[in-house]
Amino acid sequence: MGASVTIGSFGPGAQIPLQGSDGQTAATHALASAAYRDGPVEAILDANNEWHKSKVTDARWKLFRPDLGEAFSRAVQVRMLGGARKPLIQSFGTEPQPVVEHCLAATRIRKQRDIRLTLVTLVFGILFLPGLLLWLGVIQLRRMVAGTENKRTSALGTGLLVGAGILAVLMLFKLPFTGLPAVYLRAVIVAPVIGWFLAKRICESTAQDLRTRWEALLSGGGIGAKIPEAVPQDPTEKAAEDLRQNLEKLTAEQHSNVVFYAGPKGILGMGTRWGSWTLAEELVPQEGREIHDFRAWDIVRKIHDQLTLLERGSLKTGFPKPTVKHWIVSPVGEGADEVARPEGDNIVHYQVKPHEIQRICNDQQFGAGNRHYLGVQFTLWDGQLVLTMMITVTSLLHTLRVEVTGHALGPVHSLFTTKPKAKTKEVSKTVRFWETREIKLPLVGTDEVVRLAVRAPLTWFPPVLDFLGGKLVLPEPFGLRHAWAAQPWRHRFMADDAIRTATPVMRAVHAATIAVLDDHGVDTERFTSRSLILSGTIQDPGPKKADVYDA
Repeated sequence: MGASVTIGSFGPGAQIPLQGSDGQTAATHALASAAYRDGPVEAILDANNEWHKSKVTDARWKLFRPDLGEAFSRAVQVRMLGGARKPLIQSFGTEPQPVVEHCLAATRIRKQRDIRLTLVTLVFGILFLPGLLLWLGVIQLRRMVAGTENKRTSALGTGLLVGAGILAVLMLFKLPFTGLPAVYLRAVIVAPVIGWFLAKRICESTAQDLRTRWEALLSGGGIGAKIPEAVPQDPTEKAAEDLRQNLEKLTAEQHSNVVFYAGPKGILGMGTRWGSWTLAEELVPQEGREIHDFRAWDIVRKIHDQLTLLERGSLKTGFPKPTVKHWIVSPVGEGADEVARPEGDNIVHYQVKPHEIQRICNDQQFGAGNRHYLGVQFTLWDGQLVLTMMITVTSLLHTLRVEVTGHALGPVHSLFTTKPKAKTKEVSKTVRFWETREIKLPLVGTDEVVRLAVRAPLTWFPPVLDFLGGKLVLPEPFGLRHAWAAQPWRHRFMADDAIRTATPVMRAVHAATIAVLDDHGVDTERFTSRSLILSGTIQDPGPKKADVYDA
């Protein structure tokens, strides 16, 4: 799903359309929906996979704890748009810019809510500060005792709140003094309660708006992400222009042709390597002929042409249109917490220039340096499954080696694909007490209203909120897609798709290789025999951890 902000002329804020690239909207929408979610932030820890684990820092005061949507939006914006951010890993199968735009839109909705909550807090709280502190103390004490597993202690917490309410009512009718102090004292007790009712209405309407957007995204459509702050209204708006440029930079980095190999983690963003098949034989001239000089690039170019024809099968059914692309692969350590994108005259907008790609393919086949791979990528299941077959050609002395490896990136964790559920409670019927019925509860409870009202004045100081309430720490090196991707092997049809891809791709690679060798006077008998052997062994391939060597 792609989205863009048109800056042809200065004007009112644009609404980001939801339409975009075919075949990858489901994963994009699922990740974007996290910006609108409620619930505890710790729930996102369930989405951690084997290689990439996010974490949540401890809260110094739990009343300032962010919910899932608040923490996700804040973490993603800072990580992907921050001025001093580290390089990002590509999000194959998704478009990261719309996800970030939805995080900005969700933050904007919450800020509008927080402005109103701050006004309510100012009028009904700060002006009557003693009463506000008293009620906050009672509610905080109730939260502490309600969290215990001891039912008696939990009941004591509820009783404490009820008792405080009864005491407040008694004080309204009978005070030891009269006059202005008595009026203010009564107001001190009542004003925070009135403010709470107003705050509850504000929070409830905003929660319904956020849940509507959450539901719409997972239903395949929905409301676009409104981010007028990304469209400069006039040439002097530096903040809006910087945001616009950062969004463009994000998209440019997404389309970079440089990827990073992190040992057992595989190619970051493409998933772990699950299979590897190698065709390696000696280059022997045909009888009565000499081998005409050729380079690895000559074979790679022929393989490229052959892979673009994969969708043209003999039967009516076949492959969808694949993405065939030349990749420059840079090695990084398994435990590296950041990557460094190459820079220099041969790099333009994060893209390695074609002539440099050809040089790396021909020359950098041994020893230090980056390597060249030719990749054919299939984005399936509406972006939930990304299959990548990588081909590398090397020639050392008289031996030609053509290696095909399979990488699979599974679906977004199920946490991101769950739709909002109404909050309900099962109670006994009034007359037929042996039967039960469900009643709908408000989306925002008492404790949640207090939490949002307390956080609201600090919305303009995010580092303070991070310090008091904790924050979501994203896994590094970070990419939106691979950070929360599950393994495809638990889904039968996804696993079948991954395994079935290997055979036709490998045979196309071998056919192209043998055709080039034959044209240049190489005896291809050994290569043909080896190709047939590999075709036999690949008949029943199974996924393995090909990058975890038993050594």
